[in-house]
Amino acid sequence: MGVLDSFGALVSSIVASIVLLVFAIVSFFITVFIVEAGAGLAGYSPSGDFVALSAAILAAAAIVGGASPLTSLGGEVE
Repeated sequence: MGVLDSFGALVSSIVASIVLLVFAIVSFFITVFIVEAGAGLAGYSPSGDFVALSAAILAAAAIVGGASPLTSLGGEVE
């Protein structure tokens, strides 16, 4: 049973990685829309490369921020 358990863990890890990659891509596209709409509301018309760069930075920051634990803010001591 050890081999089957290891194979199941491998498959679940691959599936989780694919799901997280899809969520990251969707998050990037939503951030591109938000950045473009915000620039339009502010009266700016940036080129596509600046919109993609700022959306990539914001999406990466959101992913890194979501991955960091916030237990130190709760006041709980392990």
